[in-house]
Amino acid sequence: MQNITLGQYLPGASAIHRLDPRNKVLLTLAYIVAIFMVKGLGGYVLAAALVFACGRIAGIPLRYLARGLKPLRVILIFTAVLNLFTSGGGDILFQAWFLQATWQGLRNAVFFSLRLIFLVLGTSLLTLTTSPIALTDALERLLSPLRVVKFPSHELAMMMTIALRMIPTLLEETDKIMKAQSARGADFESGNLLRRAKAMIPLLVPLFISAIRRANELAMAMEARCYHGGEGRTRMRVLRLTRLDGAAALVMALYIALVALEGFIL
Repeated sequence: MQNITLGQYLPGASAIHRLDPRNKVLLTLAYIVAIFMVKGLGGYVLAAALVFACGRIAGIPLRYLARGLKPLRVILIFTAVLNLFTSGGGDILFQAWFLQATWQGLRNAVFFSLRLIFLVLGTSLLTLTTSPIALTDALERLLSPLRVVKFPSHELAMMMTIALRMIPTLLEETDKIMKAQSARGADFESGNLLRRAKAMIPLLVPLFISAIRRANELAMAMEARCYHGGEGRTRMRVLRLTRLDGAAALVMALYIALVALEGFIL
């Protein structure tokens, strides 16, 4: 559980931290689009170089970023195996009963797994270098044009940010409950799948109660501070685009151009 980095924030004063949060959200979306445009191994090499460079600039060790991939091991293995045996084309590598693995399937398995890995790394960089308050302001400002059609942009941005911020909090609470239940004799590791599922009940019940209690306390705290949404609300930090944001946008544009050129060549 300590390996989950999504939703956590590491304070810092690096160039990545100082970027306008609106710009970081848009750049992350552009990065995700570019990942889906990759057609060959060269595009993933460019994505790895970009993530590694951003991590070094932000002062986030690559090992810490890679920790966020450990909880996704099952999904990565499932994705790789599914693409390995369901993608046809190319010479046959091996065949087991009715399952048939080909070179095209191996290529798809590697590429789709890499795509998922870089998506997680890119989004983790966004949350690790952007505070929840800044992320809320950025999402609200980006969704503000939808107010013309009565879209609750502020409420949606607030809910998304609170949900994201609650991930590490609930994980910490889960770890505490597991240690407390283990001290009372609970066993979460041994036994078959059904026994393990039953052993999770003493963990899930107090976790749900704790989550509901935290949500109620948060709602009471917001009401006590006369919170009424984004109408007439002022901000301590005014968002402004700087030359640094322009430089970051140029780097992302260059990366997308290189990925598009690599796809065109292939």
